Amino acid sequence: MPSARGRNLTFTEEARRAQLIDVTTELVADLGYAATSLGRIAESAGITKAGVLYHFPSKQALVEAAHAQVLSALVDAVASAVDAAGPADAPAAYIRSMIGHLRERPRQVRVIVEAMTSVAPLADSKARWSSVADLLSAARAARGRTGAVDLRSAALVIGGGIDAIVSESLSDPEYDASAAAEVLVGLVERGLL
Repeated sequence: MPSARGRNLTFTEEARRAQLIDVTTELVADLGYAATSLGRIAESAGITKAGVLYHFPSKQALVEAAHAQVLSALVDAVASAVDAAGPADAPAAYIRSMIGHLRERPRQVRVIVEAMTSVAPLADSKARWSSVADLLSAARAARGRTGAVDLRSAALVIGGGIDAIVSESLSDPEYDASAAAEVLVGLVERGLL
């Protein structure tokens, strides 16, 4: 794996970078972006601040790497569920897997939120809704559904529903996010598919 300096990393350097990303994920989840300093990251990793800066040029770069790792895990899990479901059932699989993955990983949700609001403010919200709109379009085609549907708005409503369900489940451990996911799936099935 090439480093920011353009050379291949040693096994030890790769392990240290992974450790720093893990430590940053934990600190951002516990303290938030603003309270996660390079000094705290270094202390938690058991190295100096200069050691952190050897591997990442800034706190922002390190938080971006943690955010990318968390998002990659989410995307991989959701993509697997959607692929396994097939086109006709992909929207339901998307909703269930997004809610399930995020509900089970509250610390990762905090990293996503902190990175989106503090490091990379919603620069590319189109990527999220356009992917969901594509799933809806493919599901409608697979089911032989015709007629005009505002897929962008539908995708935004689904995304908002997912966000609200995950938020509610994080603030109220008694809230049944799985049942709420089924309500959202039902609304999508009846209204769009």
